[in-house]
Amino acid sequence: MFTGIIEELGSVRSLVKTGGGARIEISAGIVTDSTVDGDSISVNGVCLTALNITADGFAADVSQETLDRSTLGRLDSGSRVNLERSVTPSTRLGGHIVQGHVDGRGRFISAVESGEFWTVKIGFPPELARYFVYKGSVSIDGISLTIAKLNEADFEIAVIPKTWEMTNLSSLKPSDLVNLEADVIAKYIERKMLFNKPENPEVTMGTLENAGFL
Repeated sequence: MFTGIIEELGSVRSLVKTGGGARIEISAGIVTDSTVDGDSISVNGVCLTALNITADGFAADVSQETLDRSTLGRLDSGSRVNLERSVTPSTRLGGHIVQGHVDGRGRFISAVESGEFWTVKIGFPPELARYFVYKGSVSIDGISLTIAKLNEADFEIAVIPKTWEMTNLSSLKPSDLVNLEADVIAKYIERKMLFNKPENPEVTMGTLENAGFL
């Protein structure tokens, strides 16, 4: 589990496809501190198991399922990636609960500067629309962010200078793909409402639609 507060902006050394997935090697110097083989590190919002850890980097194996669902398979040597170590019992939860289980790919539309701040617009696939709410949390490439404006097929987020500086948001170009993870609480609420038989017959699928879950 992660908080969505990025610790380091690393870079990809290599990404080599294998028969059943890929092996990725990443340059990093902060998230490798006190990390041992088998620990989890979030790479652009994807939970990976760190291997071959050195002072200046680590490797990880990426399954085909992860390559199909996330943007990791599209990374090149030199690509900048957001890194975060998994939480510990003493970690401050500065963002929100991020599992590192990507729900789908979004698309970077634009970034508009306003003073030192930025308004970033991200498009999302229709199947994820039901999980997004105004002022709700979303993970974009592993960054915990708040939806400032919600439209039918995209949302806007307000990015503070520190986040712009510390993450790969500043390097994105229009039409670049990003990893999206919806708030897990929204997914649990949806499942509970769909599969728990309601005692009140007034609770129907139409009720779920009106509540924004469908």
